[in-house]
Amino acid sequence: MIPRYSPKDVAELFSDEHRFDTMLEVELLAAEGLADQGVLPHMEVAKLRQRRPVVDAAFVDDVDERELVTNHDTAAFVDVVQSRIGMPEGAWIHYGLTSSDVVDTALCYTLTQAMDIVIADATAFRDALTTRAFESIDLAITGRTHGVHAEPTTYGAKFSLFALQVQRDIERAKRARTAIAVGKLSGAVGTYSNIDPAVEAYVCSHLGLVAVPATQVIARDRHAELLYACASLGTAIEQFALEVRLLARSEVGEVEEPFAVGQKGSSAMPHKRNPVLSERLCGLSRVLRGYLQAGLEDVALWHERDISHSSVERVVLPDALQLTVYMLRKATGLASGLVLHPDRALENLTTGSLGLVFSQSVLLALVESGMSRDDAYRIVQSASRRAVEERRNFREIVQSDDAVTLSNEALATAFDTDRLLAHRGRFLDALTWRT
Repeated sequence: MIPRYSPKDVAELFSDEHRFDTMLEVELLAAEGLADQGVLPHMEVAKLRQRRPVVDAAFVDDVDERELVTNHDTAAFVDVVQSRIGMPEGAWIHYGLTSSDVVDTALCYTLTQAMDIVIADATAFRDALTTRAFESIDLAITGRTHGVHAEPTTYGAKFSLFALQVQRDIERAKRARTAIAVGKLSGAVGTYSNIDPAVEAYVCSHLGLVAVPATQVIARDRHAELLYACASLGTAIEQFALEVRLLARSEVGEVEEPFAVGQKGSSAMPHKRNPVLSERLCGLSRVLRGYLQAGLEDVALWHERDISHSSVERVVLPDALQLTVYMLRKATGLASGLVLHPDRALENLTTGSLGLVFSQSVLLALVESGMSRDDAYRIVQSASRRAVEERRNFREIVQSDDAVTLSNEALATAFDTDRLLAHRGRFLDALTWRT
């Protein structure tokens, strides 16, 4: 991932230093597990831990240089570890293991760490949306379907629904974390031919992972599920950001992205305050969905394994997790700082809509008065068309229509915004995590 979209804490998890350090821990735990089984001498295995090399930039450079000879990065890693520890103890490194035992288990451990960050940041995004929902539940705004004025809703209802969607994504992310929190040390085709299952259990328990049956590699549907959780979060962010973009248009003007002192909206037009962050988030969500497609392609491998997935995962897994966290943090700031313009929203709802947002209320009032639904519909439809063509208020036209026999009280009720929004509190009731 390019530095622009790389949160430092997540990027460090996918650094070569962290990767090799985690692989080294798997190796040492495996040796200790083998010693517990009486396969390796306890005294020599204890020295492995004592002589544990520091995995730093120099260590990574040595592995890279050794790989020029081995043309195999795990073999190069093992060679460097053994040389740093020294013989004869270093010979017990990688005893009875295949590369995927170490690489897959270390990768899953790293992915669980990354998902912990994702879940924490998704929770912060949800909470920011929730706060705004409670703040703005009483602020009326025009609801739109097909981009056209429909009926009144509130800012708070919108924020609530976005928060509920993110909560569902948090639950998906937690399931994906559980699915990926696994490990395997079962050898070349997963049959434990040269290593006891107790060793696998020992290593996994120390890493907080669950030992699972596998071929030479851990099944990749687990990784695809993780990528889906990321893509789904990205899509939830996109839906929120798209709503911001639509409501921020000059013709609408109901929200505005936060604009910092000294910020410039356009290099050419000083008046501009473009929704650039929302647009960026919408664009990056497309990238996340692309990573999911790559992850799904990795699920079907030849027989007990091939390595067609390996090159893909070196790109998509680090990038997807870094990008997900980046987007979540930016979206949280957007939700917290979004500027609402309730006066403009009310103007659009009443004057701007010509009162047409109350057409269903008038229709139902006519039906309640004894008129057939079809007759009532035709009357209201005709009045609505006249309001648009003549640019007149819908209520005025209804009141002047001889076919409409509603009392003043019935008309007032039909055009009462508070009545239409009487159940807005239900949106807040659904935010059950709010204490």
